[in-house]
Amino acid sequence: MSRSIRPDAVMVQAVIAGALSFAHLHDLADAAGQTGWKAWAYPISVDLLLVAAWRRLRTARRDRSAWTWFVIALVASLGANIATAGLLDLNAVPAWLCILVAGWPALAFLGGTLLVHSTPAAPVAPTQPVRDEPAPPKVEMLRTDEPAPAPVPEPAPELAAAPPKPPSSVPAVPVALLDHARKIADAHRASTGSPMPAADLSARLGLPAPMTDAITTQLQLA
Repeated sequence: MSRSIRPDAVMVQAVIAGALSFAHLHDLADAAGQTGWKAWAYPISVDLLLVAAWRRLRTARRDRSAWTWFVIALVASLGANIATAGLLDLNAVPAWLCILVAGWPALAFLGGTLLVHSTPAAPVAPTQPVRDEPAPPKVEMLRTDEPAPAPVPEPAPELAAAPPKPPSSVPAVPVALLDHARKIADAHRASTGSPMPAADLSARLGLPAPMTDAITTQLQLA
């Protein structure tokens, strides 16, 4: 189904502005020495550059080159409108303006080429707000370097039981020393066939009497 074209105030205004700007550019180019068909080509060149820059801005609003060429084309169009409004004598155009008009085609071609063949910058992804993460649970650290309690040796069946002493009077015996004394007592029993006397063990170890008594109590030596 075809859609009917309805008149729009903005579209009518755009047609009027484009026609007047086209005529002003033609008059300025003709006054600057670009006669004939060349005078009609200048308005088309300015408008094409303006449209190319505007289309580039629709896809990349932060493109500085697109803004630069859009401003250049807009200044060329507005400059022609102001110059032909009576501020410039079209019968005596300055030399510098003739140079600008003559160099415009090359400038417009360069701008259009850069706008068409340049790659737009990648859009910057929006940063997401950082959410407050919950604090990690506190973990209580337990010491694992404390020595384990020394195992209580079982009394040997062949050793005679010694009278127990009060726990407060028996000094603590290191595990390594107790194992060394047990090895000496076992070696004596293996060689003689009888338990090692407490006096011989004390002389062999060279320890004071309280420490020897404590070792003898734990080894259950006669």
